[in-house]
Amino acid sequence: MTYTVQYLDEIDSTNTYCKKLAREGAPGGTVIIAAHQTGGRGRLGRRFCSPRGTGLYASVLLRPEWDTETLQLVTACAAAAAARAVDSLCGVHTQIKWVNDLFLGGRKLCGILTEAGFTPAGGIDYVVVGIGINLRDTRGAFPEELHAIVTSIEEETGCILTPEQMAKALLCELDKALSALPDRGFLEEYRERSVLLGKDVTVQAGGAVYIARAVEIDDRAGLVVERPDGSRQTLTSGEVSVRL
Repeated sequence: MTYTVQYLDEIDSTNTYCKKLAREGAPGGTVIIAAHQTGGRGRLGRRFCSPRGTGLYASVLLRPEWDTETLQLVTACAAAAAARAVDSLCGVHTQIKWVNDLFLGGRKLCGILTEAGFTPAGGIDYVVVGIGINLRDTRGAFPEELHAIVTSIEEETGCILTPEQMAKALLCELDKALSALPDRGFLEEYRERSVLLGKDVTVQAGGAVYIARAVEIDDRAGLVVERPDGSRQTLTSGEVSVRL
């Protein structure tokens, strides 16, 4: 895929802006990178902290010819690609917390938010993949309540990366991963990088909260959990937390 990158000094949300461009007819491969987001968004409507000079905040516009089942795999595929990009630059082994977070040293390094638009006939019109990666020391820029749960490449590895360096590696790995998305070859790597499998987790889904063991990631990137009574449930949405 050929990427066209637009750099912005500040925007409310790269995903929101990228979706606006998509509705206006922007081509696949459009990439929006901002130095600072005033209203960065994560899954479940959460705020994604995006201070200036601290990270890569990017959104990639895709115009795929996938079915909706394949669409469900995009976030997991992007997570595997982002993990590879970090590893290639820093010589580490980045882990993934289902479904959309990268972890280093037991703390969150990166978040991913995938959003899609559909045609009147129900087909996929566009997909926007938003990826935020913490590059520089977060302690002086992030609220104190986040210090125990977020980290950065600099803090964990000592590597000093620019957003441009990270973006180049990320787009390279994302291109390779997405081109092979329909055959689901990334899932083996996604499972190997999982920070959850084999651990007891707290599940919040469908209005319920319960403890279960994460036992498997299925071929649709769903998380299979086992309750204390032996029954199993496959999660395709919801929130899972684990104490690392």
